[in-house]
Amino acid sequence: MLPLKIGAALMVADLPRYRDWLIADQRDLEVQDFLRPGVLTGDWQGVVTEAKRHLDGFEGRLGIHGPFYDMVLDMADAEIAPIVARRFVTGVEAAAALGASQMVIHSPFTTWDWFNFGDNPRSGNRPSAFEAKMERAVALLAPALARAEAEGVTLVIENIEDIEPGFRRELALRFASDAVRLSIDTGHAHYAHCATGAPPVDYFVTDAGAMLAHVHLQDADGFADRHWPPGRGTVNWHAVFRAIAALPQRPHLVLELRDAADIPAAMAYLAREGLAH
Repeated sequence: MLPLKIGAALMVADLPRYRDWLIADQRDLEVQDFLRPGVLTGDWQGVVTEAKRHLDGFEGRLGIHGPFYDMVLDMADAEIAPIVARRFVTGVEAAAALGASQMVIHSPFTTWDWFNFGDNPRSGNRPSAFEAKMERAVALLAPALARAEAEGVTLVIENIEDIEPGFRRELALRFASDAVRLSIDTGHAHYAHCATGAPPVDYFVTDAGAMLAHVHLQDADGFADRHWPPGRGTVNWHAVFRAIAALPQRPHLVLELRDAADIPAAMAYLAREGLAH
């Protein structure tokens, strides 16, 4: 049923400004500092401590954004892959220390993949390019998944360049674990729809179905990854929120805006439209 209660994805530095708003309705929160290069190889425990200091009294659903810069999920280089795998493990450790139940990771599927998978089918004992990519991703993420299952953390795979939403869903199912689910970024999906021929954003939601556990809410123009407040771009928000409301579960719903100062404007627009509160 609409309107839906939504929260925000924030850096720890923004928590003091929005603490009361988050706690008053125990909104969904995603702490994003852990995506920054260097955080998980440095004093991430200090980031956890600082976040907890601002979140005394917070009982809403909590997640983090995991690493993604140069952290390719299907890394083929045998020397680099273990480094990437360890970074995801550290991300899960940070999520667990914070008390988060989710960690966002990025899809490995690129625009190039969509146009070229069909040109690289299975040949004899050699897997197709699609199968090989999924096998590498499953192998690389195995240590982090084991830690996530032990800590009660769910890894949610976010669409980035994805044109075919079913590829990411099939990858998530390949892990055969309740600790792997899907995330949708509305602006990324809108870019893929307008620029590369992907389905519209609400189709991504419907395709994910019961696997959808997390949504980044951001508006865009279909050309770039704007992270504007809803109402500023061209995403069909009524279609998106109707699709989310029709799901059998309620995913974490967080505004992920380039400027956290735009949260009030985003909330005002969505409230006027009867979509969120």
